[in-house]
Amino acid sequence: MGCLWRSRCWVLIVLVLLNIGSAFADTPQRPKNVQTALRAKWSGTPLLLEAAELLSNEKKDLFWDFIEIWLNTEKDAARSEAAKDCVKKILECGRPLLREPLKSLFEFSLMLRSASPRLVLFQQLAEESLASFPLGDENYSDDETEEKLLTEKKIERRKLDPLHGVNLKIHGGKCCWVDTGEHLFLDVHELLAWLQGSVELVGDSFPRPEIFDFDHIYYELSVGSPVAILYGALGTNCFKEFHVALVKAAKEGKVKYVLRPVLPAGCESKINHCGSVGAGESVNLGGYGVELALKNMEYKAMDDSTVKKGVTLEDPRTEDLSQEVRGFIFSKILERKTELTSEVMAFRDYLLSSTVSDTLDVWELKDLGHQTVQRIVRASDPLQSMQEINQNFPSIVSSLSRTKLDDSIRDEIMANQRMVPPGKSLMALNGALVNVEDVDLYLLIDLIHQDLLLADQFSKLKQIPQGTLKKLLSTSPPSESSIFRVDFHSSHVHYLNNLEEDAKYKRWRNNLDEFLMPVFPGQLRYIRKNLFHAVFVLDPATRCGLVSIDMIISLYENNFPVRFGIVLYSSKFVMQLENHATKEHSDEDISTTIICLFSYINENYGAEMAYRFLSNVNKLRIESDGNADDALELHHVEGVFVETILSKVKSPPQEILLKLYKNQKLKELSQESSKFVFKLGLSKLQCSLLMNGLVIDPTEEALINALNDETPRIQEQVYFGQIMSDTDVLAKFLSEAGIQRYNPKIISDSKPRFISLSMFTFGEESILNDIVYLHSPGTMDDTKAVTHLLAVDITSRNGMKLLQQGIHYLIEGSKNARVGLLFNANRSPNLFSLLFVKVFEITASLYSQFLSEVEAPFLYQMFERMVCSHKTNVLDFLNQLCSLYEKNYILSPPMEAESTQAFVDMVCELGEANGLPSKGYRSALLEFPAGEVRKHLTKVQNSLYRVLGLESGANAVFTNGRVTYPIDESSFLSADLHLLESIEFKQRTKHIVEIIEEVEWHDVDPDTLTSKFISDIVMALSSSMAMRERNSESARFEILNDQHSVIILNNVNSSIHIDAVLDPLSPTSQRLSGILRVLWKYIQPSMRIVLNPVSSLADLPLKSYYRYVVPTMDDFSNTDSAINGPQALFANMPLSKTLTMNLDVPESWLVEPVIAFHDLDNILLENLGDTSTLQAVFELEALVLTGHCSEKDHDPPRGLQLILGTKTAPHLVDTLVMANLGYWQMKVSPGVWYLQLAPGRSSELYILKEDGEGSYDKQSSKLITINDLRGKLFHMEVLKKKGKEHEELLLPDDNAQDEKKGSGLNSNFLEWASGFIGGNKLSKKAEKSSQEKGRGGRHGKTINMVSIASGHLYERFMKIMILSVLKNTHRPVKFWFIKNYLSPPFKDLIPHMALEYGFEYELVTYKWPTWLHKQKEKQRIIWAYKILFLDVIFPLSLEKVIFVDADQVVRADMGVLYDMDIRGKPLAYTPFCDNNKEMDGYRFWRQGFWNDHLQGKPYHISALYVVDLKKFRETAAGDNLRVIYETLSRDPNSLANLDQDLPNYAQHTVPIFSLPQEWLWCESWCGNATKYKAKTIDLCNNPMTKEPKLQGARRIVSEWPDLDFEARRFTARILGDDQESESILPPNQSKNLNSEDSSNEDMESRAEL
Repeated sequence: MGCLWRSRCWVLIVLVLLNIGSAFADTPQRPKNVQTALRAKWSGTPLLLEAAELLSNEKKDLFWDFIEIWLNTEKDAARSEAAKDCVKKILECGRPLLREPLKSLFEFSLMLRSASPRLVLFQQLAEESLASFPLGDENYSDDETEEKLLTEKKIERRKLDPLHGVNLKIHGGKCCWVDTGEHLFLDVHELLAWLQGSVELVGDSFPRPEIFDFDHIYYELSVGSPVAILYGALGTNCFKEFHVALVKAAKEGKVKYVLRPVLPAGCESKINHCGSVGAGESVNLGGYGVELALKNMEYKAMDDSTVKKGVTLEDPRTEDLSQEVRGFIFSKILERKTELTSEVMAFRDYLLSSTVSDTLDVWELKDLGHQTVQRIVRASDPLQSMQEINQNFPSIVSSLSRTKLDDSIRDEIMANQRMVPPGKSLMALNGALVNVEDVDLYLLIDLIHQDLLLADQFSKLKQIPQGTLKKLLSTSPPSESSIFRVDFHSSHVHYLNNLEEDAKYKRWRNNLDEFLMPVFPGQLRYIRKNLFHAVFVLDPATRCGLVSIDMIISLYENNFPVRFGIVLYSSKFVMQLENHATKEHSDEDISTTIICLFSYINENYGAEMAYRFLSNVNKLRIESDGNADDALELHHVEGVFVETILSKVKSPPQEILLKLYKNQKLKELSQESSKFVFKLGLSKLQCSLLMNGLVIDPTEEALINALNDETPRIQEQVYFGQIMSDTDVLAKFLSEAGIQRYNPKIISDSKPRFISLSMFTFGEESILNDIVYLHSPGTMDDTKAVTHLLAVDITSRNGMKLLQQGIHYLIEGSKNARVGLLFNANRSPNLFSLLFVKVFEITASLYSQFLSEVEAPFLYQMFERMVCSHKTNVLDFLNQLCSLYEKNYILSPPMEAESTQAFVDMVCELGEANGLPSKGYRSALLEFPAGEVRKHLTKVQNSLYRVLGLESGANAVFTNGRVTYPIDESSFLSADLHLLESIEFKQRTKHIVEIIEEVEWHDVDPDTLTSKFISDIVMALSSSMAMRERNSESARFEILNDQHSVIILNNVNSSIHIDAVLDPLSPTSQRLSGILRVLWKYIQPSMRIVLNPVSSLADLPLKSYYRYVVPTMDDFSNTDSAINGPQALFANMPLSKTLTMNLDVPESWLVEPVIAFHDLDNILLENLGDTSTLQAVFELEALVLTGHCSEKDHDPPRGLQLILGTKTAPHLVDTLVMANLGYWQMKVSPGVWYLQLAPGRSSELYILKEDGEGSYDKQSSKLITINDLRGKLFHMEVLKKKGKEHEELLLPDDNAQDEKKGSGLNSNFLEWASGFIGGNKLSKKAEKSSQEKGRGGRHGKTINMVSIASGHLYERFMKIMILSVLKNTHRPVKFWFIKNYLSPPFKDLIPHMALEYGFEYELVTYKWPTWLHKQKEKQRIIWAYKILFLDVIFPLSLEKVIFVDADQVVRADMGVLYDMDIRGKPLAYTPFCDNNKEMDGYRFWRQGFWNDHLQGKPYHISALYVVDLKKFRETAAGDNLRVIYETLSRDPNSLANLDQDLPNYAQHTVPIFSLPQEWLWCESWCGNATKYKAKTIDLCNNPMTKEPKLQGARRIVSEWPDLDFEARRFTARILGDDQESESILPPNQSKNLNSEDSSNEDMESRAEL
C-alpha cells in the first residue's frame, strides 16, 4: 500500500513539473547569475615551489627531503600535462612525508595558495641580488648595457610602485645563479672552480649576503664558511646542477648552502610541465566572502546610462542540487526523472528567483531565530544546512517562518541565554578564544596547524597518550596583561609620609567606596588609605636622583594622594660589587656619605628634615654645575648637613660630623642599602620609580600615567570585596605578583623569544642527548619542572662568570630546576680549554650518576662510594675549578711550554681538597681524546647557530626554551636564574607538570621511567608549547545545555576541538559557516556549536546573499595547465531587486575591483539583456602592515613619522602615528622591509628601542618580513634621545615653518611622500610649487580637492563636478579620489580625463583600523571615510584640501575658497540654510538634544568643507574625532548622518569656521531667492519629495545637462563605445527634459548672468 501511495505521489509531482516546467521554459527571461573572483596583484608562482615551502613549515628538513624526492621522480612528472594531474603528482611526493591530518591540511593549503607570498618575497631578494652587481662584473654576459638598463628599470618601477610584482629575467636565458656576496655565478662550472680555490674561500673583502630566519639552509654546515645562495626553481636543469654541487660542498664544510626558490620570467619553457603550473597566470585567491545585499532604493540613486555588456566568460558551474529549495531536493528528483531535466531545472530556477523576501510581518519574525535553529539541528548535515540558510536567506526566509516550532528547542535556547546574551557569538580553538568578528580562514588554518604540529610531535615523544595530548593543547598561555612587581619590602625604604596615620590627611575620607565614584578625567581621589606607594630608587649624588627628591617634595606639599618613599644606594659601591672587588676603594664616595648623613637625620629628626637635607644638596648641585653628576664635593655636602640640622642641635654640628665618620654602623647600613638595590637589579637603571612595585621612569608624567593604570585594578578588587578597609594593598599586590629581582632582559613588555628544545628542532642525533645535568644537593631524584641550559664560551671571562653563577644558583638551592651545560668556544680552543671541558664532563657525569660501568669501569669503581656523600662538595669543586681556570688560563694565557701536567695536578689538588679521589681524574685526563672533545664543541656550536643563529663564542641561557640573549655578564647573577625559574614555573610549566604527573605510562619500560625521563618531557613540551600563537582568554562552554539546539560533530581521534556559540542569522555566521564546513572536510575536528539566535526580531536579521569562497580540486583544469578558480557563484539571483556587491575579506587585505563592466553598487539583473552572468574580478592591491608605537610611561608619540622601504630604497611608504593607541598602518607587498623613523624632527628627537622583536642595527631600523597573506601587526617602542626629553614632537605654527625650512623632511622625502601614499602607478608627483605654471596655461597655487564616489551614478556626477571646477578657475587643480569604491571603468578613464582637461589626480586609500568600531552599511562606511582619516590618508606634505561631494556643481573659482583665512580652525563648513520654511519640520538641530548640545553654534552641512591639514594634524583633530566617534557609534541611534553629525557634535573640541552661506546652496534647505548667489549647488536628498537624483539635477542646475553631455561623450570616446557615443543626444534634443522646466531654468540662468 505504501509503495502504491508513493508511486502515485511521484506521478502527481511529475505532472506538476511537466506543466509548470513547460510554462517556465517558455518564459523569455532566463535566470541570471553573478560570478566574482579575487586575484593577487603579483604574478603567478609555481605550485611545485609552493608545496616545498608548505613542507618547510612542518619541519625545515622536509624541504630538502621533498627536493630529493622530486628530483628522483621528475621524469614521471614530465609526462603530466593537465594542471590537476600535476597537483596530484606534487601531492604524491609531499604527502608521504606527513601523517594525517597534516596530509590533508597540506593538500588544502596548496590549493589555497597560502605559500605564494613567500615566493614573491624570494623574488624581491632575487631582484636585489641581481641589482647588487654593477656593470663590468666579469660574471655577466656580453650584453651588459642592456642588462643594466633592464635592472634599473625594474628598480625604478619598484620605487614607483612598491606593490608591483617582480618580473625577473636573466640575459642569455639563464634561469639559475649563485650569489656569494663577492661573486655572481651564472654557470655551474664557474661555481665549481670557485669552490676548489682555497684562497677565494677565505677572502673577507666583501660582506656576506644577509641570511634570514625564513631562509632554507642546508643542514650540513660549518660555522664561518662562506655563504652561497642559489636562486633557481626546482624542475629546471640548471637547478639540479647547481644543487648537486652545493650539497656536496656543504657536506664537506666548504660553504653554507642557502636556497631561495625563484622562477624567472621566460624560464617556464625550460622547466618540466608540472614545475610551471601556476606560474603563467595570476594567483586566484580564496578565503574570503562575497555579499550581494538587497539595496534600499528610497531615493532611486541609479544611473540611467546604457549598461555595457562586456565579454561573457564561460558559463559558471551550477550549484549543489542536493540543497533543499522550498521543500524540494532536486538532486533526488533528477536521479529518478532524468528525461525531465530541463523542466525540473526551469522549475528550480523559478523557485529560487521568485521567492525573495526582504520584509516579513511582525508575527512572522517572532520565532524566526528559533525556527532557524530547529531547521539546522534536525538536518542530516547541520553544517551544510546552516551554510545554505546563510547563503540564500532572502530566498529561504519565507519557508523558515512557516516551520512549526518545537517547545524543547525554545526552552533550551532561553535557558542558555541566561548565561550568554542573545545573539552573542563566541568561538574557541582547543579552549583558547578566537575573535569571531575578525577571524578568517588563514588565521584559523595557522592556529590549527600549530596545534596539529605539536600533537604530531608529542605523539612521537615518549608515547604520550591521546587524552593527555588534548589536555596539553588546551592549557592556556600566561595572560598578556601579566604584570610583575618588584618586592621592595625592606627596612631600607625610607617613607616620607603615611596617608593612614599622618595628621596632614585626617580630614580626608577613609571610605573605600569613594574610590568607585566617577570623577572627571585627570581628577585624583583623596582617600585616607595607602593605596599607592611611589618608592624612588636613586643615588643621592647624581643629578637624576636629586631632581627626583625635589619632585617628591613638590608633590607631597601639594597633597598628592600617594605614599612616597626612597631607597638610596651608591653607584660606586655597586660597581665594586659587580667587579667582585674584595677590597674597598680608597676613593672618596660622596653617595655613601650622603646616605649616612640622611640616615642620621631621618632617625633623629624625622623624614621631612631628612628629605629637606637632600633637597638642599640638590640646590647646591645646581649652583655648582647643573648637569654634571660629579659636581658635588665632600665639603659642600658637609656644609649642607650643618645648615640643615643647625637649628635643631645643641652641640656643634661639626662634632656630630666627626662622630658620624667614626660610626661604622651607619656606613654598614649604607652599604647594605646599596647591596639591596644591587640584589633587586635596579642599579642598572640609575634612577627608577616603583609604583606599587611596578618599575617606571622617575618622572611626574610617568607617575601620573602609572596612577591612572593602577586605579582600575584597585577599583576592580574594591568592587569585588578583595580589598577591604583593613587590607594592606601593597602587601596584597606583592604577594600576588611579587618578584625578588628586576632584570629588563627578563621582565619586559615584549614577548620573550622561545625555541623548541625537542629532537624535532635539533635533530635525532641531538646535542640534547649528550647533556649531563647538575642539580641542587638532595634533589637529583626529583622531577624538574624547569631546565636551564647555559651556553658557555669556555675561552672567555664572561663565559666563566655565567658558568659560576649557574653553579652558585644550584648551591643556593632549587627544588624545581636543573642546569645543563652547552660548552662552545669563541676561537679555536687550546688544550687547556679541552681539558677543562673534560673535567666538567667527568665530574658532572659522576655527580649525576650517569657514568656506567661499561663506559668507564675504573672511574665507576673509584667514585661509586662518593656519589651520595659528596654532592655539595662536587659543586664547590666545580666552582673553584672555574675560578682557577679563569685566573690561570684566561686572564693570563699559559705559556706554550707549559705541559698539561700542571693542569692535571691542579685538578687533582682541588679534588682532594673537596673529598674527591684524584686517581680517577689523573688517569682520565692524561690520556683523554682531545679530538672527540673538539668535535663535540663543534657540534654544539653548529646546533646553536642552526637553531638560534648564534655565532661562535655565545653566552646565553635557555630556560625551558626561553632565550635570554645577549647576557650582560657583569650584572647577570644567580638571582636572575631564580627569577627565570619562578616566572616560567608559574606562567607556563606548572600546569604541564600536573598533567604529566597524571599520565599512566603503559608502553614505557619501568627502568627508563626516571626523574630525568619526566624532566626531559616537561622541557620539550613546555618549550614547544610556548612558541604557539594563542589567546590567553578562555570561556566555559561546557556549562551550556546541548540537547536540542546544538550541532555536535565528534571525532575522538582528533587533537583539535572547536567550541562555538553562534547566532545562525548573523553576518558572523555567514562567514563562519563556510569556514567550519571546509575545516570539517579537510581536518575533521571535534565541534560543539551552540546556536544562540536573537529571540525577538524587529526586522530581518540578514538582507543579503552570501558566498564564502574556498578552493577545490575542480579549480585545476583536466585538459591544460590552467587554474580556473576559486570563484563565488550566485546562481539564479532575483531579477527585479537592486543588489550591491561587497567583499568580506581578511582584515589585512586591501582589495579593489579591476574588471567590472556593470555597476557593482547597483546590480539590477533584469537589465543584463542576453548576458546570463554578471562578472566581477577584484584584485588584492596590497597587504596592510599595522602597528602600535609606544613610549614607555608616556602617551603614544602622536605625529611621529615613519618610513618603510628596502635597504637600497628606504623611502617607499610613509605614515604617522595616531594618538589612538599609537596606531599606524602602511600598504605593503610580500617582501623584506625595513621600518625606520623619517628624516627630520622624528629622527632628531627619537630612536627606536632595541628589543627582542624585529631587527636592530646602526641605522635604527626594524626588519619586517611579509611572507604570508595575513599581513602583520608590529609593536614598536621609541625613546627620546638624551637631552631631548622635554622637547615636543609637534611644534607650534611659528616654529613649525622654520623647522620645515631647516631640518624638516628633506626634499627627496617630500617629493616621494606626495606620490606614494596612494600607491597608484599613474598617480602624479607632489604638489607643484606655488607659482609654477600648470597644464593648459593654468598658473598659480595648486588647488587640492578631494571627493569620494561609489556606483556609476555618483561617478557620473563626479565627472560633472570635475568639469564644473575646471571651467571656473585658471589655477592648477589636483583631485584626490578615495579609491576604495571607484569602479574599474572610472579608474581607466580618469588618466585620460586628466590629460584632456589639464588637471592632476591621485588615488588614496586607508584600511579601516580593527580597533575602531566598524560600520556595516556601505553608505555609512563612505560617510566615515569623509571625516575619520583626514590626518593619515594624505601624504604628510599636503597642507590643505577642499572636500567636495560628487553630486555638486561648482559655479565659482574654488581658489578663492582655498585661499580663504579660516582663522586658525582645522575645519571650515557652511551652515545649513534656514530660509526654505517648508523644511522647518525636518530641521532637527533646532530642537531637543541638538539644540542643547550646540549651545548657539550653527549646524553645518558636510557636502563642502575645507581642511587645514597642518592645523588638523597639529591639534590632533583626527584623534579627537575618532575618540568621539568610537564613543557615539556604538549606539545605533546616534550619528544618523555620520559625516555630518560627527564634526558638528565635536565642534566644541574640534572647532569649525563657518563659511559664508553662498558657498553651498541646495534646494531642499535654501530658498530660490538666494540661488543666484550660489557658488556651489549640491543635489541634497529631499526628505519630503524623495525626488530621484538625475531628475533633480536636470531640473535644478541649468548647466548640468551640458556638462553631463560633455562628460558622457568624452567617456564614450575614451572607453571605445562608438555606438553609445552616437546615441547620446545634446541637451536641447533630450526628451527627458521637461520643456517648461528647461525654459524656466534658462531664464533663471540669464538673470544670474
